[in-house]
Amino acid sequence: MEWLTGPFEVTFVQRALWGGVLVSAICALAGTWVVLRGMAFLGDAMSHGLLPGVALAALLGGNLLVGAALSAAVMTAGVTALGRRPRLSQDTGIGLLFVGMLSLGVIIVSRSQSFAVDLTGILFGDVLAVRTQDLALLGGALLLALVVSILGHRSFLALAFDPRKAKTLGLRPRLTHAVLLGLLALAIVASFHIVGTLLVLGLLIAPPAAALPWAHSVRGVMALAALLGAAATFFGLLLSWHLSTAAGATISAFAVGQFFLSHLASGIRHRAPGRRSSGDNRLRET
Repeated sequence: MEWLTGPFEVTFVQRALWGGVLVSAICALAGTWVVLRGMAFLGDAMSHGLLPGVALAALLGGNLLVGAALSAAVMTAGVTALGRRPRLSQDTGIGLLFVGMLSLGVIIVSRSQSFAVDLTGILFGDVLAVRTQDLALLGGALLLALVVSILGHRSFLALAFDPRKAKTLGLRPRLTHAVLLGLLALAIVASFHIVGTLLVLGLLIAPPAAALPWAHSVRGVMALAALLGAAATFFGLLLSWHLSTAAGATISAFAVGQFFLSHLASGIRHRAPGRRSSGDNRLRET
């Protein structure tokens, strides 16, 4: 039992656990829509797009979260603007922004002769360095994500399942898409300090994707994804402590492992005699 509880008697590991739980809840709210709309590439591009702002903030001695937020705002505005150009596919625009922002970040880092920017920390995070004030910021970010998710749920739902119907109902799909991008940016900015810009997609995508075969509504996916993300945080920190591995990477790897186990179990369940086919297990539009 000491093996299971011992690490969490340490104060900084307790803060890391609470930080991971809060991030898991934020990512569950945004990541569910990312999975349902097939926006994984966009999420990946936005997480990498934080690098210029974070690197510049670190070089100037500023707040990394402010730098990340500014980069996320630029990415959101860029994706929204390019998405309105009929002759340019959305994937092309996202890819160009992805490469451009990532290149700019590397250029900023390379301009520092002393390489004062801790690039490893930016890319892979440092969950064990979570402070009390970080937990307060994450709590505020979760509250804001909840408000946006509740107020925008009907519009997000229509956009995810039938964009043409959303326009017919007067739900302004373009504005809804922009707000959804803002929710995604909020989740990524709040999470990068925990698992870094390279690994944030693990908590954003893996828990909702793992929850999808077992939930029957969008809210169910969100709730189960939050629980799976919290479990990945707990066991990731536990394994990291005993195996002396990178905490953020271990959390992300555990979350991805949950996804594969979930879909393996789902496949076995649907092949069992008397079970319905997987095609019958569809989300209700609620």
